[in-house]
Amino acid sequence: MKVGVVVIGRNEGERLRHCLESVCPSIDSVVYVDSGSTDHSLLIAKEMGVDILELDESKPFSAARARNEGFSLLLKLYSTIQFVQFIDGDCILEDGWLQNGSSALSLNNDCAAVVGHLRELHPNDSLYNRLCSLEWKLAAVGDLTKSGGLGGISMMRVSMFQQLGGFNPEVIAGEEPELSGRMAREGFQVTKIDHYMAVHDADMHQFQQWWSRSVRSGHAINQRVFINALAEIRDGVRERNSVWFWGGLLPILGLMMTISTYGLSLLLLFVSYFILGIKVYRYYRKRDDNHSDALIYSFFLVLGKIPEFIGTLKFCMHKSKNHYEIIEYK
Repeated sequence: MKVGVVVIGRNEGERLRHCLESVCPSIDSVVYVDSGSTDHSLLIAKEMGVDILELDESKPFSAARARNEGFSLLLKLYSTIQFVQFIDGDCILEDGWLQNGSSALSLNNDCAAVVGHLRELHPNDSLYNRLCSLEWKLAAVGDLTKSGGLGGISMMRVSMFQQLGGFNPEVIAGEEPELSGRMAREGFQVTKIDHYMAVHDADMHQFQQWWSRSVRSGHAINQRVFINALAEIRDGVRERNSVWFWGGLLPILGLMMTISTYGLSLLLLFVSYFILGIKVYRYYRKRDDNHSDALIYSFFLVLGKIPEFIGTLKFCMHKSKNHYEIIEYK
């Protein structure tokens, strides 16, 4: 095959074993990149016989950095590959994906990256796993027009990845849509094909995990806008403005005016969020999502504006220090 695989992980444990077991039987060109794991992840990778890269712990960890350094080692060891499959250690590659993904890239020279259907391993084990499962359904099959459609699990053309310099290593979350934005500016296309790509294990069972993941999302949105603003494009600006308004400006004003309005501002704040939730609910119902899924997703999307705004503040703090630290949720 013309494909090489880069697997990244940090304390994934048995999830990493399942990931490598889904990859190794069908391909030899596999590199595992470890970001300072303290569990038995490295031992598992050694048992599976894959090439291993341990990241230098003196530099900040990020998924972008791990994928970039893994790609460099992969190309050094297997110089003839034309496509690279990136996959996280908490995912299992679906049967036939490497063949289908590489075929799609081979048949369409305008396509620089392909993704497929992603599904959750245990969607009914927790409310938060279910939310992740609903997220994976958002992008439809075909050429993707929104940068958020490119995820960390994807297959990319090696020449394109080299030309664009890979992921931005300073982006601690949301590095995929940031790269997708640069791809779009250069005329490269991302396509979602009608084939299952991978199974993801969110393993989220606590509200705090969901909250931290939402904080990370807010950080990612603002960092992406900051980078793209320098390139004079508006990718992510709408999401950023929504977070600022619904997660920051509106609740702050509502709380500040509580005394002067005798509590009326809190009532108006509640009504405003309720109306937003109804709009989101109707949107997802039009997509043929069932009542329960649309209700859950709309509630958490509205509630998520608050932790996303906290992520905005974290980004501002990181930017002022010119130092970015990863935000983990599991």
